Amino acid sequence: MSARFSLLLSALACGAFASCTVFPEQPQHPPYLEPGRPGQTVAHPDQQDIQKKRDEMKKRDEEKTRVEAEKKVTENPPEQKSETAANPNPAPDTPKPKVEKKDYPFANPVPGKDGFVFSPYNNKVVDVRDIPSGQLVQDPTYPQSEKKYFRVP
Repeated sequence: MSARFSLLLSALACGAFASCTVFPEQPQHPPYLEPGRPGQTVAHPDQQDIQKKRDEMKKRDEEKTRVEAEKKVTENPPEQKSETAANPNPAPDTPKPKVEKKDYPFANPVPGKDGFVFSPYNNKVVDVRDIPSGQLVQDPTYPQSEKKYFRVP
């Protein structure tokens, strides 16, 4: 009987001791991962900075191309004279040399990842973000000497 009593007493002591143990607090998530916080995204701040820099570069490039286009228009204003008045005997139109257009294969998009495609040559993933559809791209997995090209889907 005393063996049972001592066993019961030791079990109660262990239970009481375990209930007094302080459990550590839950780890705090960084503020950018807390759900439901207004104005916060799930992206890491470093990624947000990179995206801001990309956006700024795009704006600068667009501004630069717009300025260059305006500059070309002001440098080469359209002529007011008609071509027949300036040259009464115009030369016949010369045929333009035909450029051999090679059909390049289209890459296959990676499911669930926008801006990434599988190369049609070796089926490796290639990053084609910010490249418009139909654009000809050189496969970066091949050296420059082999020059493998494909089109963005």
